[in-house]
Amino acid sequence: MLRLFITALACLISLSLFGQSIVHPLNNDAFLQNELAEIHISLSENDLNVLLGDSLYSNYHFPATFYYYSSSHNESIQNIGFRVRGNTSRDAYKKSFKISFNEYTQGEKFKGLEKMNLIGQHNDPSLLRSWMSLTMLTDNNLISPRSSYIKFYINGQYKGIYLNIEHIDDEFVQSRFINDDYGNLYKCNWGADLNYIGFNQSDYHDIYELKTNEVTNDYSDLIQFIQTLNSISYEDFPCFIEEHFEVEMYLKTLAIEMIIGHWDGYAYNKNNYYLYQRPSNSKFVFIEYDMDNTFGIDWFDIDWANRDLNSWHNNDRPLIERLLSYPFYKNMFNNYLNQILNELNTSEWYSSLYQKQDLISNALQSDLYYSMDYGFQYYDFLDAIDNSYGEHVVKGLAEYVDERINSGFNQIQIIGEHSHPCVNSLNELVNPEKELVSILDVTGRETIFQFNVPLIYLFSDGSVEKKFIIE
Repeated sequence: MLRLFITALACLISLSLFGQSIVHPLNNDAFLQNELAEIHISLSENDLNVLLGDSLYSNYHFPATFYYYSSSHNESIQNIGFRVRGNTSRDAYKKSFKISFNEYTQGEKFKGLEKMNLIGQHNDPSLLRSWMSLTMLTDNNLISPRSSYIKFYINGQYKGIYLNIEHIDDEFVQSRFINDDYGNLYKCNWGADLNYIGFNQSDYHDIYELKTNEVTNDYSDLIQFIQTLNSISYEDFPCFIEEHFEVEMYLKTLAIEMIIGHWDGYAYNKNNYYLYQRPSNSKFVFIEYDMDNTFGIDWFDIDWANRDLNSWHNNDRPLIERLLSYPFYKNMFNNYLNQILNELNTSEWYSSLYQKQDLISNALQSDLYYSMDYGFQYYDFLDAIDNSYGEHVVKGLAEYVDERINSGFNQIQIIGEHSHPCVNSLNELVNPEKELVSILDVTGRETIFQFNVPLIYLFSDGSVEKKFIIE
């Protein structure tokens, strides 16, 4: 017998999420998917020596010329800024780099981009983990940077295969949040656990680095959000979080973060995410980035492929702890876990990995830097999908995914029938006299009725209801 469980979510659905939808822009000539473009950087040899020597950690941009070559587009841009990027990876032989087109020429862009991040991926023998992580976000209609593989040269010397990852900045916001793009964007560095540390704005500057509206430099909304997140009562929290945070989007993002074993994000290492506050409704949106330590990369002797998904996060993470303390949100999170594991439980991702491996295989054979940090060899690259390398690469990609699917399904927890805890904002329940016009998933895409999935129902009278029907 089916038992019907209908719950109206708190606070009428914000149509800004769907009427002014969050979009994922199409890949253009800067992000080619089926060929390897070449990026060349030319700068003086003296500047290059200083960049890689005394200025390695300075973030100073050295003036250079940028060249881009592909089958469909060739372009050069003079007087761009060029530097090494990253934290611990700056000591690697295969370093990562940042290109700033507008560093010395105001308004300069390449294909709509002010900056490029060229990632060396020196930790990963497959060179596929970051790409697969971003692809999973995109495929689930979540916010993610675009990416492409390129061949990279400095002063004519081949530096190897790099992953070109779109920079998260004001241009990124403008292309995702159409007509809702002038809010504060915070880059959340290591230590950003969302615990309240007082009212002094300067105490937040290094941890939550403001990347837009720097002249105003106003942290008051972020500080108020963090303070209330930590102090508000259990009864009042659900209505507060629904009003100030994109909850459903985050719970789905969190499910992916845990499934792929992204331990260097918020949930485990309080690191590597952005918060964007939408001006239209003042809600904060969570954005993942820097997802290279995933799918079996481990430095802690932790079995990420089998770690319990419902207690995966580290202690003292108030956003996760508070949300998952409510059965309604825990059910929603677990349904996202189930949905994403089911999507992984096919051969499609496996085929995609082999297609990307084939794309970069020939160019990798000439990449002398690939082996310099951990001794990776070409046969390790060919073997990296199916088998582990050892040391910090404790599982191959396929091995990790298979174990994560098997263990993950056994960890799903749907804990009975629970209505939304924000009781003061409940929309009226279904009126059988209304005509149902459309059903959307929580990202705004039209879908069909499904059990065990939160869905959005649009009715002929203009009303909107969110419901969760359990089989």
